[in-house]
Order: sequence, then structure tokens, then C-alpha cells
Amino acid sequence: MSAAVPTLVLVTGPEELRAERAVDSVVEAVRTSDADAEVVHVHTESYQPGELMVHTSPSLFGGWTVLVVHDLDEADDALVEDLSGYLDQPADGVTLVVLHKSGNRGKRVLDALKKSGARVIEAKAVKTERDKHDFVTEEFRSARRKIAADAVGALVLAVGKDLRELASACEQLIRDVEGLVETEDVTTYYGEKVETTGFRVAEAALGGDEARAMALLRHAMLGGLDPVPIVAVLAMQLRQVGKVATAGRGSSAQLARDLGMAPWQVDAARRASQGWDGQRLGAAIQAVAQADVDVKGGVRTEVAVRSPEYAVERAVLTVCRLAQGDGRP
Repeated sequence: MSAAVPTLVLVTGPEELRAERAVDSVVEAVRTSDADAEVVHVHTESYQPGELMVHTSPSLFGGWTVLVVHDLDEADDALVEDLSGYLDQPADGVTLVVLHKSGNRGKRVLDALKKSGARVIEAKAVKTERDKHDFVTEEFRSARRKIAADAVGALVLAVGKDLRELASACEQLIRDVEGLVETEDVTTYYGEKVETTGFRVAEAALGGDEARAMALLRHAMLGGLDPVPIVAVLAMQLRQVGKVATAGRGSSAQLARDLGMAPWQVDAARRASQGWDGQRLGAAIQAVAQADVDVKGGVRTEVAVRSPEYAVERAVLTVCRLAQGDGRP
């Protein structure tokens, strides 16, 4: 077996997609030297005492084994004891891969793996918008492709709720689009997503482009899209403009770190803040906050019941007119 193939691997962190990729990379490395290597998965919930020794015993037919132990952080005492015993005397012809999400359960095994020189691969969680931005950028970098910063933002807004879907979207754009991937490409593939529509409506509204904002909004609602996430994106954009506008000067990277945003979001907020002042921005935030209440069930007034569609249209119009310099909501 090649010296490049590890015999002990520890995958730490809660992100399932990254953990799966780590396991796949180990299996691929092993199979470059032994194409018929067997892969065995051990799951904590069904583990039986002594099972580990059965899987690591020499095979009558020879060949390498990749033994993947899932969720050490949920393991019972029997699995912890068996792993500790194995690490005292590892078997020949075996690559042991241990997955551990977080916590102190199985710490004895973690310490033994690290002491034995195990290769450690991190499966860090992807939670914040900045994490997702970095994930997309890395997906394209790994494929030796480039994507525009605004396109990253649009893609995260479109499909960023689920990391697997986001990874799949990156793969599709890398496969189908030649050269630099731009916002227009993201819109072509994912323009009907609610979040992308909300982003485009918010961009037009903050820029005071009433005709475009209303056309995008009405098209979206005629297509059956829910007003709730559109209002949510509009509120998020206004909050980011306010944060950036009051943060003072500094590079996009520095402000992104200070504000918990991605650099592209800082740049977009700076562009959107042109022409706004604190009073009109405050009025816009209040209007959108009211719309948020209205679209989540409607508010009965003395004269009418505001429908969700009416509420979001009124909020977008208000933001457009405030952006144009009309201080009256």
C-alpha cells in the first residue's frame, strides 16, 4: 500500500456533506493502490461488542479494508473499549476512519487517534451567510473555475438553505457554464427561487427603481411565490445597509469580519446605501417591519383587511419612494 494512504483517519465536525466527502476521499486514495479494497461501515446504534475485531481480522483472500466508524460521539462503552483496544495494536491491511461530530464522548479514542498520528480532517459546520459564501467560493476554486462575487451572493440566496442543494447548484454551474460564472447565469438557472426573486426586488427597491421592483414583485406573486420570504430578504437588505452605513470606513474584508457579513454583502450594502440618510432608512425599516407582521396573517384595521399581497406591494412602493427622496412613507 502506498505511503500516501493513511491507516488512521479522524473526521471531526458536524457537517454531514463534508464528512461524507472526507470518507470518499480516503476510499478513493485506498483504491488507487487496491482497486478491490472493501469498505465496511460500523454504526453506533447497531454495534455489537467484538464486531470491530471481526471486521479487522485478516481476510482469507487478502486485500485492504476501509473500516468507517460513524458517530463516535454517540458510541456506547463497548465500541469505545473496542476502538481503544484496536488502537493499542492496529491491524495490517486496514484503514480505520472514525467520524466524530462534537463533544467529549469518546475522548479517549480521539486522544489515542491523535497520539498515533491519525490524519485529521475537519468537517466544519456551514451556518452563516459568510460560511456559505466561502463554501461556494471553495467549490469553484477546487474545480479551477471562477465565479463573480455578486453571483456567489445570488446563488447563496437562491439555494443556500440546504448545503447539499448548494453543492449541487455549484456542480451544475461549473458543468454547464463556460468561463466566468456571473449573476445572469445564476438567474437563468435559479431565477424562480423565492430568495433570488426577493434579492432582485430588494435591489431594485433600494435603488429607487419603482417600475422594475413592482414588475419583479408582481411577476413573482402571479407565479405563486409566497410574500413572506420576499419581505424577509427586503428586511435583511435594509438591515445590512444600516449596519454598513454606520460602521465607518474600512476595507470590505475588515467590515465583513466586524459585522459578521460576507465581503460581497458589504459591497452590495455600500452600493445600495448611496443617497439614503438615517431618517429615510429608519422609515423604510419600519414600513418593512409592518409588512412582515401583515404577511404573516394579515392585520384587520377599521376599514380593511390587508392581504399579504397588498402588504408586500405597499412596503416595496414605500421603500422605492423613500429611495427617490420622498420622505413620506
